[in-house]
Amino acid sequence: MVNTNNEIWVWIEQRNGKLMEVSLQTLGKGLELSKALNGKLSALLIGDHVEGLAPEIISYGADKVYLISDPHLKYYESLAYTRVISELITQYKPDIMLFGASSIGMDLAPAIAARVRTGLTAHCSDLYIEMIDNKPQLVADIPGFSGGMIIKLTWDEKRPWMATVSSGAAEKPNKDDLRQGEIVKVEYKVNEEDLRIQTLEMVEKQPSSLPVEGAAIVVAGGKGIKAKEEVKLVNELAELLKAAVGGTRPARDAEWISADNLIGSSGKTISPKLFISIGASGAAHYTCGFLKSKYILAIDKDPKAPIFDICDLGIQADLNEIVPVLTEELKTI
Repeated sequence: MVNTNNEIWVWIEQRNGKLMEVSLQTLGKGLELSKALNGKLSALLIGDHVEGLAPEIISYGADKVYLISDPHLKYYESLAYTRVISELITQYKPDIMLFGASSIGMDLAPAIAARVRTGLTAHCSDLYIEMIDNKPQLVADIPGFSGGMIIKLTWDEKRPWMATVSSGAAEKPNKDDLRQGEIVKVEYKVNEEDLRIQTLEMVEKQPSSLPVEGAAIVVAGGKGIKAKEEVKLVNELAELLKAAVGGTRPARDAEWISADNLIGSSGKTISPKLFISIGASGAAHYTCGFLKSKYILAIDKDPKAPIFDICDLGIQADLNEIVPVLTEELKTI
C-alpha cells in the first residue's frame, strides 16, 4: 500500500510578487483532480516577501499553502528550490505534484523527480482520473509520435505522480475572496550547496507581437502558407480582427511568427473565443494547442485535411481566394 497524505500539490510560480497565469491554470487542474479523488489541494509558494500571495492562492481554491519566504529565494534558484521542494515531498508525501510548463517549471520539475526518484510526464494537454484495475489512476494526455496521435500515459505505484501542465490546458479557477484555508510556514535554512549556482537578475523580454495567450481571437497559419503575399493576407485579416497571430512549427521555421506564438505541443495551448486556422492540415501536435477554443474556423485546400474533423466550420478553398474575400466582407461590418 502506498503511504501518502491524499494531497494534490501544485507549485505556484510568482515573479515580482505576481502569480503566474500558468500556475493558476495548473491550480485549476489540481482542483479538478482533488475533487475526483476526494482529496485536499495544496500549493507550494516560494520567494521573498510573498506572504501576501498566500491568501490569494487560497481564494483560487487551495485548501493549504506551504509558504517558504526568505531573501535567498527572491529569484528562482534551481538548486535551492529543488532541495526545499524535494524535502517537503519526502516529509509530507503528496499523491500528485503538478507544475506549470513554463521555462522555470520545466527546469524544476525533472530535477525534483530525479531527486525523489519518481516518474514525470511533461507537456500534458490534459490530466484526469480513471478507474484502472478497480483503483483511481491519474491519466495524462500528451501528443506523441511526431504529433500523429494523442498518447494516454499512466504512472506506476511510486508516488508522487508528477506532471507539467501546458499553458492553456486548464482553466483558472473562479476567485472567492471569502474562502478560508491553512497557511503552513516552512523555515528555510540556506546551505552552501544551494548557493553554488545563483541567479543575480531576472529580465523579462517584452513580446515582439500580440501574445496568443489570453487573446480573444487568434489567426494561425501553417505549412500551406509559403509566399510573402500569403503571410501578408494572414496578417491583414488578423489586424482587422484585432487578433493575435500564431502558427505551426513550419510557420515558426519560416520566421513569420515569433517563437512565443508557436501553437501546439512544443508551443502554447490556448482557448480563445475564435480560432482561425489557415493552411494547416491539422496534425495532433498542432490541434492539441487550440482544441478548447470556443469556435474553430478552418481554411485548407485539401478536402481530406484532418483539421476539418475538429473544426466548427470548415472552408475547403485556396487561401489566396478565400482570405481576401473574408477580409473585404469584414470591412463592411
